[in-house]
Amino acid sequence: MAPYEDSQFIGIIRLLQHFEWMWIGVVVDCTNGGEHFVQVLEELLSQNEICSAFTKSIPQLASLDDVDKFSHLLSELYEIFTNSKVSALIMYGESLTISWIRTAQFMHDLRDNSTTSFRKVWIVTAQIDFILKGFQHGWGLQLFQGAISVTIPSKDPPEFRDFLQRVKPNWNQEDGFLKAFWEQAFDCSFADLTSPTTANELCTGEEKLENLPAPQFEMDMTGHSYSIYNAVHAVAHALHTMMSSRSKGRDLMQNKKADLQKLQPWQLHSFLLSISFNNAAGEAVSFSDKRVLKGGFDIMNLVTFSNFSFKRVKVGRLDPKSPEGKELTLNGDAIVWPRVFNQVIPISLCNERCRPGYQKRRREGEKFCCYDCAPCPEGKISNQTDMNECFRCPEDQYPNKGRNSCIPRLIQFLSYEEPLGISLASAALSFVLITALVLSIFLKHNDTPLVRANNRGLSYMLLVSLLLCFLSPLLFLRQPGQVTCLLRQPAFAIIFSVAVSCVLAKTALVSLAFRATKPGSRLKNWVGKTLAHCITLTCSSVQAGLCAMWLASAPPFPDLDSDSVTEAIVLQCNEGSVPLFFCVLSYMGLLALASFTVAFLARRLPDSFNEAKFITFSMLVFCSVWVSFVPTYLSTRGKDTVAVEIFSILSSAAGLLGCIFAPKCYIILLRPEMNCRDQLMRKN
Repeated sequence: MAPYEDSQFIGIIRLLQHFEWMWIGVVVDCTNGGEHFVQVLEELLSQNEICSAFTKSIPQLASLDDVDKFSHLLSELYEIFTNSKVSALIMYGESLTISWIRTAQFMHDLRDNSTTSFRKVWIVTAQIDFILKGFQHGWGLQLFQGAISVTIPSKDPPEFRDFLQRVKPNWNQEDGFLKAFWEQAFDCSFADLTSPTTANELCTGEEKLENLPAPQFEMDMTGHSYSIYNAVHAVAHALHTMMSSRSKGRDLMQNKKADLQKLQPWQLHSFLLSISFNNAAGEAVSFSDKRVLKGGFDIMNLVTFSNFSFKRVKVGRLDPKSPEGKELTLNGDAIVWPRVFNQVIPISLCNERCRPGYQKRRREGEKFCCYDCAPCPEGKISNQTDMNECFRCPEDQYPNKGRNSCIPRLIQFLSYEEPLGISLASAALSFVLITALVLSIFLKHNDTPLVRANNRGLSYMLLVSLLLCFLSPLLFLRQPGQVTCLLRQPAFAIIFSVAVSCVLAKTALVSLAFRATKPGSRLKNWVGKTLAHCITLTCSSVQAGLCAMWLASAPPFPDLDSDSVTEAIVLQCNEGSVPLFFCVLSYMGLLALASFTVAFLARRLPDSFNEAKFITFSMLVFCSVWVSFVPTYLSTRGKDTVAVEIFSILSSAAGLLGCIFAPKCYIILLRPEMNCRDQLMRKN
C-alpha cells in the first residue's frame, strides 16, 4: 500500500547530490530488508561517485539483559557518530532502530557525563517512524534534530482529530490494547486490586491524547497509518466488486456469507488491480502494473523542541515519474539543520574539494572519494571544483597564473611600433646612411689610386649590396604577409651572396695581382674585370638557383605559432622547407669560408698593396656572427627568432663595411698624402 519502495533509493541519491554529500555513513537494521537496502544502495552510490565510509548493522535487540553485547554496540555506534568527516548518515530500519540508537546515545551521556553535540544529519527512509516508548519517554529526539525523512504522503480523513479526542478506555468491556497503551503513554495505572503497580498515579480515563508529546503519540495521521487506512478501504472495494460480479443471477444475501468463508486471499488480486476510488480524505487511490500504490514520497524535515515534541515540515517531493535527474524537488532554504551547524549546509566529504587550478590525485588503497589535490601541469587549467583531469585552453587562449581560467592571446609579431623593432629599424637606417656616405666618398674620389686599386667596380658593387643588406631587415619588421614571406629570406640570401661573392672576387684578385707582377707570370691575362664579374656572377647564380628551387618546391608562407609563446600567438613566416633554408645559409657560409681562406693565405703580401688582411678580419667577423646565429636561432621562439636574424644581418654587414672600407675612408679623408700611386706601390 506504500509507493514503490525502490524509488526512494533514487530520492536518497538525488538528495546527496543536491547537497554534494559524497562521504556518508549507512546504518541499517540487521534484517533481510536491511541487507537488500545496503546491496542496492551501494551500487547506486558507486554509479553516482558517492562513497560510504562505513555500514553498520544494528541487531534487533529486545532487552538490555545482555550487558556486554549492548556495551559493545554502544562503543561501535559512538565511534560512528564521532567520525569527523561524515556529516550525513543514512538510516534504514524500523522504529526500534531509532529507539536503540537513542538509547545508545543516552547511555553514553550517562556513563561519560558527555555533552557532545553530534554533528550529523540523518537521512531516514520511509520505513521508520520517530517514536519513543517505555522508559525512553523523557529523552526526546534532539539527536535527530534537522533529520531529513523520506515519508509516505498522508492526509487526515475528515473528523480524524475529533475522533482521537473522543477516544477513552472502555471500562465496561475488556480492551487490553487500549488500556495497556493508556497506562504506558500517561504513566499511570488502572485500579486493579489483584496486581501491584509502580505507577505514580491512577488512570482516570479522562486524560487527553493531544497532551502527549509527538514522540509518544502524533495527532496527525502518519504515512504508515494512512497506508493501513487505504488498505482497509481497498480491500473493502475489492470485496464489493468481487461479490457484485458473483451476485448476478442469484440472491446476494443468501450466498454472501458462504462466499466470504471460502474466499482465498489470491482471489482478490485481480480485483485490487482494477479498482480505483477516492478515499474520505479526497485522494484518488489506484495501483500500478507492479501492484503498488501509484505516487511518490514526501521529503520531510524534523524540527525538535525543548519540550520533547517535534514537528514535521514538508520541504520537498519525490516523483519517480519525472525525467531522470529531476525526480527530486527540494526547497533547501526551508530546511532547519541541526543547531551545531548554525543553519549552514553541512559538509560531508572525505577531504576538502580541489579548487579550480587543481586536479584530483587518487590515494592508493583508499576509496575513490578520498583523494589529494595536485596543481594543474604547465599549460593546462581546471575551471571547476573536483576535476579529475586538467585540460588545455583553446589555441587562441592561454592559462592564467592560477591555472583556473583561460586568457585570450594577443597576435604578436615584430613591428616598428615596439622598442625592439624601433631599435633594429633605427640601426638598419643608420647603417644605410653610413653606407651611402661611404659610397658617395668613393664616387667623389673615383680617380684616386686608393679607389682604383683592387677593382673599384667590385668596391661599388660591394657597397651597393651592403646598402641593400642593411635595407633587407625592413622586410622583417612588419606583419608577415604572403608577399613579405616570399621575398624576405630569398632577398636576404641573394643580396648577401652577392656581397660575399664580391669579397671573394676582391680577395682572389689581390692574390692574383701580386703573383702576376712576378717576371714571366702568365696570370696577367686573368687579372681584370672579366674574372671579377665571372666570380661574382657565378657564385650569386648558384644562390639564386637554390632560392628558385626553394620557392618552387616549398615557398615560405604566413603562419600562426601557438606553441612558442604562452601568452601570445606569434604571426610569423613559416620557412616552408627548413632543409632548403639551411642549404641557402650553408652556401652563404661556404662562400664566406672560401673568402676567409683565400684572404688568410694572402695576408702576408706587401701591406701597401694588399687589403687581404682587412678582408681576413672582416670575414672572421662575418663567419663568427653566422656560426653563432645557428644555435641562437634554433633556441629562440616567437618574434625573438626574427630579431636574432635581423641582428645577425646587421652585425655581419657592418663587419664587412667597417673592416674593409673604414681604413680606406680614413686615408681618403684624413691622410690624403697617402692616397698616391707611389705610396701604394711601396713595399715594406
